[in-house]
Amino acid sequence: MHGYILLLHLLGASIWTGGHLLLALTVLPKALRTRSVEEVARFESGFERIGVPALAVQVLTGLWLAHAALPDVSSWLDPDVPVARPIMVKLALLASTLVLAADARLRVIPRLSADTLNGLAWHMAAVTLIAVLFVATGVSFRSGWLY
Repeated sequence: MHGYILLLHLLGASIWTGGHLLLALTVLPKALRTRSVEEVARFESGFERIGVPALAVQVLTGLWLAHAALPDVSSWLDPDVPVARPIMVKLALLASTLVLAADARLRVIPRLSADTLNGLAWHMAAVTLIAVLFVATGVSFRSGWLY
């Protein structure tokens, strides 16, 4: 069962992180050059259909994997427990992602225009960096570099 959960987790991470890298490295630079809100909106509407479910799969499978690695949930935030360190980092990254998503949804996107596109770009850059840090932290479960 663990292998299947891990596979789903990695597929979700691939979609989430890959989609944000594609947005940050190809779509967003072009949209900023042309000041095209439509360019970003087109990508986002397509990506949301698979990106949001991929993030949900990551959260669910991540909680399952964290519980498998450290069944005592009260230890997940204990920095003295080595396996809890990457769990804490992942939870902090998840919280950061949720805060940025809420801010984008409630403040940035409703006011989105060619003049405010830079604000969205900063949000996207931050979410992309966090997505890459999620992957790097996941690697640390096997490599042990956060322990």
